[in-house]
Amino acid sequence: MSDSIKIVTEPTVYLVGKQTIDNAELDRFLADHEVSHWTTDTEVAGEKLVEVAGRLCYMSFAKPRPGGNSAYIDHILEVGHGSVLEHAVYNLVITGVSRSLTHELVRHRAGMGYSQLSQRYVDESDTAFVVPPVLLDEIAAGVRFYEDNKTQRGLSGYRDAFERCCLMRDTSPNGILETEGLQWLAGREQNLEEYERLVCYLARKMPNDLDITSRRKAAREAARSVLPNATETKIFVTGNARALRHFIEMRGSLHADAEIRRLAVAVHSILEADSPNIFGDYERKAHKDGSAWLNPLHAKV
Repeated sequence: MSDSIKIVTEPTVYLVGKQTIDNAELDRFLADHEVSHWTTDTEVAGEKLVEVAGRLCYMSFAKPRPGGNSAYIDHILEVGHGSVLEHAVYNLVITGVSRSLTHELVRHRAGMGYSQLSQRYVDESDTAFVVPPVLLDEIAAGVRFYEDNKTQRGLSGYRDAFERCCLMRDTSPNGILETEGLQWLAGREQNLEEYERLVCYLARKMPNDLDITSRRKAAREAARSVLPNATETKIFVTGNARALRHFIEMRGSLHADAEIRRLAVAVHSILEADSPNIFGDYERKAHKDGSAWLNPLHAKV
């Protein structure tokens, strides 16, 4: 990869928070309502809370069905009693996604909360750019061309590499891939240069009576106008299980945008590993291009 810009090809999802249960208070509630003994076979707080909420609706703690928590939640999913899933909450940190993706992500409002990296306060001169999944082959070929030729040909960056590659295109077996990839990379290189130039110019232009923080913020908020949708961002997401299932179902679909579909698959993998009884009913399938998509057994819960 060129040292002039950084690129990202996969998102990263961190499950940084989830619920805990005050078992003493739960036992006190059960005792106050003459339930002498109730247990469940899950150790996952979110799964247990979903069962507690569901059983409270019918006060069925003394009459558990066979099959444990898994069977109980599967029945909830089957009959569409999705409101009890709203009591299980997960906190995710997501990185390696584009501003284009988060424009779609934050449309999921009900049951979801967001805190996103601020381009007004954070210097983006060292930002990365997220490669659209459909361009992965082209970008990989462009990076290889740059790495293979930068020392021998004294390349100064991706724009220089793009011009050299165009001259060599007819002699290279990957000429089309390389030139398309290098042109995309050269564009992102130029975006960064324009951003850095504007920040420097605007910081000097600001009134002298502004403090340094205000000057930087004002410069960055204007300079960010030249950054593309591919700019990498970081976002903290909190969602209840029902809202997260909706996100996974809608954005994990074969018909969703390719980048957000990739994220939905990654989010599902994290949540399924943590709470399989709530998120384990999705079938992972492969698209003809090799990418994954998700098909829920229980839709629109």
